[in-house]
Amino acid sequence: MLLADLKSKAQGLRQDHALRSLLAECRRLLSGRGEANGPAIAAGIVQRIDALADDRRTRFFDHLARDFSPDPKVVLACAKAYAANPGGVDELTRLTQVAEPPRQELFRRLNRAPGATAAIVRLRHALLERLPRSPQLRTVEVDLLHLLSSWFNPGFLQLRRVDWRAPAHLLEQIIHHEAVHQIDGWDDLRRRLQPDRRCFAFFHPQLPDEPLIFVEVALVPEIAGAIAPLIDKRSTPLAAEQFKVAVFYSISNCQPGLRGVSLGNFLIKRVADELKRELPQLKAFCTLSPIPTLVPWLARLQRADSLPGIKPAQAEAAQQALAMLRKASGDDLAALTRAGSLQMMPAEAHQALWRLAALYLVLASPTAGGDPVARFHLDNGARLERLNANADLSAKGLRQSAGLMVNYLYDLGRIEANHDRFVAGRAVHSRALSALLA
Repeated sequence: MLLADLKSKAQGLRQDHALRSLLAECRRLLSGRGEANGPAIAAGIVQRIDALADDRRTRFFDHLARDFSPDPKVVLACAKAYAANPGGVDELTRLTQVAEPPRQELFRRLNRAPGATAAIVRLRHALLERLPRSPQLRTVEVDLLHLLSSWFNPGFLQLRRVDWRAPAHLLEQIIHHEAVHQIDGWDDLRRRLQPDRRCFAFFHPQLPDEPLIFVEVALVPEIAGAIAPLIDKRSTPLAAEQFKVAVFYSISNCQPGLRGVSLGNFLIKRVADELKRELPQLKAFCTLSPIPTLVPWLARLQRADSLPGIKPAQAEAAQQALAMLRKASGDDLAALTRAGSLQMMPAEAHQALWRLAALYLVLASPTAGGDPVARFHLDNGARLERLNANADLSAKGLRQSAGLMVNYLYDLGRIEANHDRFVAGRAVHSRALSALLA
C-alpha cells in the first residue's frame, strides 16, 4: 500500500512538472523569442495539451483564465489616456492591444501548427464540459467562441453534397452524428441518399474530412405532415417530375466544440439556393421539425396567463384547454407520451393540445425560454406554418412533443423581414396558426 502511494505521488509530481513546463512553453510562444520557430513550438504545445490528464487539463484552463488575462491597471491607464484624447489613433490602438487577453494571441499562434484547428475545437469541447461546475472559466470560453466564430465564418466553409459515392469514413460519420432521426444502418442511409433525398454538409479547409454540420432533405410533391414516410427505408424513390417541395427534416451538428458557432442558419439558406438552381420546379422550402420542449413545458404549466404577451381572452381559452387536457389524461400528462393513451383521448383533448402548442410556439419563442428548435428557425427567417398531429409516434417524438411536429416555411424572399420581426419580439405565423390562438 505504501509503495502504491509513493508511485501515485511520483506520478502526480511528474504531471505537475509537465503542466509547469507546458505553461512555460505557452509563454515562450507568446514572446519574441518564440516568433521565429513558432509553428514548431505550437505543434509541441498542441500535442502536450492533448496528452494532459483530465485534472491537469482543468488546471491548465484555470491558468489560462488567471495568468493569461489582461492587466487591469494597464487597461485602466490606457482607457484614461484614450478618454482624454478620444480622437487619438495611437491611444485607441494601445487600448485595443492591452485589453485583448493574451490567451487570444496564444490560441492564434497555436493555430499555426498542423492539425491545430481540430485540436482547438477539441479543447473547447473539454472546456464546455467543465463550465457548469467551473464558471470562472467563462472568460476562456468567451475568447474561444470569439476566435472560432471568426475561423469558422461561413465565407470560409465549403458546402458539399454527400451521396452514396462518398468515402466510407464520411458516411460512417453521418450515421454516427445523426441527432434527430436515428439512421438504422447502411440500408437506411442508402435510402436517405437516393435521388429524391439529399444530404448536404459544411466542411472547413482545415478539417477537410470531417463534416461540421449536415442537413437532410426530402424532395416530395407537397409539404410533409409526418416523418415516418420520409425516413422509411423501404419506400420507393419518387421521379424527378414529382419534386415540388424541399422538406428539411433533420439537421445535426458533428463538432460539439463548435456549439454556439452559427452554422445551421447559413447551411439551410445555402442548400435552398443550391436546390433552387438545380431544381427550378421546386415551389416551396420548409422543415418538418420536432418540438423537443413541448411536453416538459406542459408538465410545468400551472397557469396559461404566465405566457408572455398573452391576451386575457387567449389566457382564458388556454386555461380551459389545459383543464381539458388534464381531465382527458386522468391528471397525468405523461399519458401524452404513450401512443395508446394519446390515441384514446377525445377530439376535444387533441384540439386543446394543439391550442396550447400553438400558443407556446408563437408567444414563448421570441423569449429565452422558448423552444430551441422554434427559436432557431424563426430567428433564421422562417414562418411558423403548420402543426401536424401524430407526426412522430416514435418513443422520442412522443416523449418530447406528444407526437406533434411543425412545418416552418422558408419563403426565400421574406427571410430577412421575418428575421427582423422575430428580433423585434414577434413570431411570424400563418393564418392556420392564428386560428388556434383565438
